[in-house]
Amino acid sequence: MSAQRSLLCFRRHRGCRAKMGSEGPSGVTVHVTGFKKFHGVAENPTEKIVRNLESFMEKRGLPKGLTLGSCTVLETAGQGGLGPLYEVFESAIVDKEYGLNDQGQVILLHFGVNSGTTRFALENQAINEATFRCPDELGWKPQRAPIVSSDGSISNLRKTTVPVNEVNKSLQQMGFDVAPSDDAGRFVCNYVYYQSLRFAEQHGIKSLFVHFPLFTTISEEVQMNFVASLLKVLASQNYAQ
Repeated sequence: MSAQRSLLCFRRHRGCRAKMGSEGPSGVTVHVTGFKKFHGVAENPTEKIVRNLESFMEKRGLPKGLTLGSCTVLETAGQGGLGPLYEVFESAIVDKEYGLNDQGQVILLHFGVNSGTTRFALENQAINEATFRCPDELGWKPQRAPIVSSDGSISNLRKTTVPVNEVNKSLQQMGFDVAPSDDAGRFVCNYVYYQSLRFAEQHGIKSLFVHFPLFTTISEEVQMNFVASLLKVLASQNYAQ
């Protein structure tokens, strides 16, 4: 990353933390992404969730010890969408690069839609395979292609270090219809998650992907409350570690 780009990223990230974080050292900083529409899904609920999340949490109040580092909506694209995705990654580690270690744990939290599901799904892992059932929004349609060639086989897995079972149990106790999942698909969601898990491992941070149903299946209000509860659980899990 160039010095100029680092400085811009640094300023943007610090500004967001000042606005949405608490004073003093924070327990966990979360960077959230969602996706725009794509073939077969004219309205992606995660786009609306992520665009509204900052104002929603300002009204509701952030969980103790949690900082909302950034909220970014990505193009639903694999290879062609890596630039904006890596800008999110860079903003997540910029404090470490500048020696500002007061942010505690960092979590990359990715949201995607599964139009065929009726519940929320916490994804345990991603696989090094891109097999797109339809072209992404930039026209790319790989088949049985490795996401990262240097990682070897398309059967290579990367697993999250977020305690999915514990998080899932807490959310169920709050009344949400949620379950762990070992299959994030082979489309853009899995592509982004694999890239994120790889980056997280390299930089000593965490990554988690969550699949959401459509708003016609679970209302927008319930989904927003689910995200707020998820942030609360992630903050509490950080303190428990």
